[in-house]
Amino acid sequence: MRKQRHEVYRNCPVEAALDIVGGKWKAILLFHILEGTKRFNELGRLLPGLTQRMLTTQLREMEADGVIARTVYPQVPPKVEYSITPFGRTLEPLLRELALWADAHVKPRLGEP
Repeated sequence: MRKQRHEVYRNCPVEAALDIVGGKWKAILLFHILEGTKRFNELGRLLPGLTQRMLTTQLREMEADGVIARTVYPQVPPKVEYSITPFGRTLEPLLRELALWADAHVKPRLGEP
């Protein structure tokens, strides 16, 4: 289990926030889950560069932080879905702003419309 460090940050609240959503995949996964409940394999297909092991790790960390909820349905084959929690929903404005910032500043630098 991952050590919960973000509760003890005193010098910089940004450090605490990045502990929850930082890393290469968490914010991207969250952005997709904000659109609606997603199954494990669906998330894997959305991010082809993400290994199954890393996907599992990132989802477990976000679940442990209370950002997403994991629902397991007792059937064969197993069905697992991930949805946003009320706490996770509070991150939506930040992620939407990041998307707007990227559209305004990153795409033009890459020569994209």
